[in-house]
Amino acid sequence: MLSKTMEKGLNEQMVAETYSAYLYWSMAAHLHDQDYPGMAHWMECQAKEELSHAVKIYGYMMERGSKARMSAIDEPPSEWDSPLHVMDSVLDHERKVTAMINALMDKAIDEKDHASNQFLAWFVTEQVEEESTASAILSRMKKMGDYVQGLIMLDDELGSRKPLYDLLPKSE
Repeated sequence: MLSKTMEKGLNEQMVAETYSAYLYWSMAAHLHDQDYPGMAHWMECQAKEELSHAVKIYGYMMERGSKARMSAIDEPPSEWDSPLHVMDSVLDHERKVTAMINALMDKAIDEKDHASNQFLAWFVTEQVEEESTASAILSRMKKMGDYVQGLIMLDDELGSRKPLYDLLPKSE
């Protein structure tokens, strides 16, 4: 059984992961509207991945005999100034998620909750990858500046991403 504080923290993280999916879908919708279908596809893949993280936390809580609590998900922003602003927002968001995961890991260590520590280690590694990927894309976008052809090439490249998780039916 999880401690009440760990249960509360995991519930909050589950909501945060679901919010992340909402945020990435909102970004995808914005990018579609701005005619960047490849970047929109990349964000849709991110949204699916974030939902899988929420499901992973839910499953762990069930295994530990805890109560998963669904709460309201805040409405994400829906407008950004540019694709660069979108990707900058992605990196900022992933850094916030990393801080949340690190706080949960600290809690697991403080409580000597070895099972949660082991479970959360996967998320720590995942956040390194999330921040690294967002940072690399953002860096490339900054180097492009106003070079429209470069942005179009990056859009095509990001559109080739294969989703890790196919949780939802493909849109037609």
